[in-house]
Amino acid sequence: MLYPRILLAAILLITIIFTVLNLPSNNEETLIKQDEKPSNTEETIWSAPDISLIAQEENASLIEYGRELIKNTSLYLGPNGSIKKISNGMNCQNCHLDAGTKAWGNNYAAVYATYPKFRERSGAIESIPKRVNDCFERSLNGNALDTSSKEMIAIVSYIKWLSKGIAKNEVPKGSGILEVPFLDRAASAENGAVIYKAKCESCHQKNGEGLLNTDKKSYAFPPLWGKHSYNTGAGLYRLSRFAGYVKANMPLGASYNAPLLSDDEAWDLAAFVNSQERPNKNISKDWPNITGKPIDHPFGPFADGFSEQQHKYGPYKPIKEKRLALKKL
Repeated sequence: MLYPRILLAAILLITIIFTVLNLPSNNEETLIKQDEKPSNTEETIWSAPDISLIAQEENASLIEYGRELIKNTSLYLGPNGSIKKISNGMNCQNCHLDAGTKAWGNNYAAVYATYPKFRERSGAIESIPKRVNDCFERSLNGNALDTSSKEMIAIVSYIKWLSKGIAKNEVPKGSGILEVPFLDRAASAENGAVIYKAKCESCHQKNGEGLLNTDKKSYAFPPLWGKHSYNTGAGLYRLSRFAGYVKANMPLGASYNAPLLSDDEAWDLAAFVNSQERPNKNISKDWPNITGKPIDHPFGPFADGFSEQQHKYGPYKPIKEKRLALKKL
């Protein structure tokens, strides 16, 4: 009678083991959950390397100098610059926030990874020094910097350092300027004037002249129009660029995930600021292929038949639709 009892016990033990093996453990549940990626997971937003790590680089002093030039351009290269007098008194940082490190603050995240590259505006392949000099000649309404100078080499070195970990041709999310959806109407400079007075005038002043630091050599808040501001060839003179810039960064304290302006306000503010007087830039050689002009480029001729007025202020959706139709043809 002993053997049947042993056999029964063995069968019972095997049953228990199989039952246990078929039950999912806590570890199995964890693995299942880790493998299930929610469809609405957001991409990682780019953040700049820790500035303190510059000290570990072989060319640390050059990188630091480049960063200093971006932050305090006017002290070195402004109207009273200690190195040269080749710009309008604004700093690169006035447009490239936090020394080019702020997400959607017109940062330098993708610059080193994507240059040299072909640009429709010049119709040529451009290097980083060429792109930097575009800013000197347009946003800083000045003259080009010698590409072999210590200053240019330092600026490029800093831009390169900021791209650490970014693969060639990669454009991280958060690079450059935020894209704001087109309105169904034209942007209104009249509405923008009201917004400017309520939300911008306290820093940029009544006539858009900006506010100088106590040293009178650089701006705490840059001029938005007038003879010391960016000229008509600058990127921010396009309403989409200005609207995206202020949507993610202005008024002071705003960010891409905590904006202080609606889309409508951003577009109308852009219309107001860019309807004011500012220095002119000879752009007759820009956009040699006119079909490559951006929808909101405000100067003709155009291949799509729309007016300069509509290209500057919108509505842009009809232009976009027309261009898509022309491409199909």
